[in-house]
Amino acid sequence: MSRTPATASPSPATGTDRSHGRSLVTIAVVSALGGLLFGYDTGIISGALPTIADDFGLADAGKELVTSAILVGAILGACLSSRIAERLGRRQAVIWAAAIFSTGAVLAAIAPEVWTLGIARLILGLAVGLASQAVPLYVAELAPPTRRGGLVVTFQLAITLGILAAYLSGYLLSESWRWMFGLGLLPAVALLIGMSALPESPRWLFTHRGPEAARAVLARVRPDSSAVEAELGRLAETAAEAGERGLRALRARWMRPALIAGIGLAVASQVTGINAIIYYAPTILGDSGFGRSAAMLTTVGVGVVNFLMVALGIWLVDRIGRRRLLLVLLPGAVVCLAALAAVFMNGQTPQGGSRWIVVLGVLGYIAFNGGSLSVVVWLAGPEMFPLKVRAVAVGVSTFAVWFVDLIVSLTTLSLTSSLGVSGTFWLYAAINALAFLFVFRCVPETRGRSLEDIEGALRTGTFRAMC
Repeated sequence: MSRTPATASPSPATGTDRSHGRSLVTIAVVSALGGLLFGYDTGIISGALPTIADDFGLADAGKELVTSAILVGAILGACLSSRIAERLGRRQAVIWAAAIFSTGAVLAAIAPEVWTLGIARLILGLAVGLASQAVPLYVAELAPPTRRGGLVVTFQLAITLGILAAYLSGYLLSESWRWMFGLGLLPAVALLIGMSALPESPRWLFTHRGPEAARAVLARVRPDSSAVEAELGRLAETAAEAGERGLRALRARWMRPALIAGIGLAVASQVTGINAIIYYAPTILGDSGFGRSAAMLTTVGVGVVNFLMVALGIWLVDRIGRRRLLLVLLPGAVVCLAALAAVFMNGQTPQGGSRWIVVLGVLGYIAFNGGSLSVVVWLAGPEMFPLKVRAVAVGVSTFAVWFVDLIVSLTTLSLTSSLGVSGTFWLYAAINALAFLFVFRCVPETRGRSLEDIEGALRTGTFRAMC
């Protein structure tokens, strides 16, 4: 009997698998430009704020308002996102976000005074709120169960890349904040053009245009016709389940475990302090005795560590699971925050080796918190929520992210003034410990399960951790 040579070319099925895999990666990468813009436009204020404050004569209250305008916009964007994503489609929602990003970037770059800049930041926030709901939802509904985690977390990786790009821009263009904002136009235009060539979510198509429209898209991103038909069958069963749509449907008792886990993770991702560090890292480092240039350069290190840990998270989230990733890394965040609190306990500026404990503590906290909660938060909602209410439920969890983020950004400097730097870090250490307990009790594992299987577990009451 003859044997196939080891050097034979791949079989047609293998070539098809690779083609579909490339299609999925293309979809994830292009749509993740929304995450890059999210990260860039939220992170750029870190480097731009000192110069903006000098140009417009801003005190602490003015700095907090300029910083927070994008978060107010993000809250409004999150409120609108579910309606746009449900009525027009997930893809159209991302396209809208790209157009709004473009408008906001141009207006911020030419702002003649602080109020115009505040409006531009509000517009950018609308796009951030819309993208942070629509992009993970879009990718989760296109991805197969075995690759869903890594593909959706590409969005978070792009956020960290955007934050890193913002830090680099702040370091290289420290005296030109208008250019910092204007550079955001380039990825916005790329997202607008790229999304125009991508397909709509098959799950949205199934419920709005029928199974044939969904079949056409699934054929582009699944390896064979049997996989397509099996998925369509599960979709048909899920779509046939009784149930309301909209906010009223979220009151159903059987959905409570998903709401507790999804919204709880959304709140935890912000209240644990990650954006307080990202927004105010130069200020924290400056108060530690570092010069402005050294503080900005160290802040670039924050962006690098954040990016590398999320990249590691993409690899781990489909291998060890979402829940285990959180439980392994969150204790490290508690330790790093406790170390920072201890360094600042005497109320004096750190000296000598203590200053490097500050640097290592900040970088370590970013690694452990950013590599866990920041990885899982945008994945949890699109995975856990049922098809008929997925858009509105993800919109609610996105609203929770931005509402809590707004509170954190508005209170960080004031909190530091009232509690001191040490007290603030002790508070965040305690909150991170509580987040660990919440994950342990209330967040089930979703690795390797189809969206329809997860919904089935919710309906039968078997989707739970301990609470």
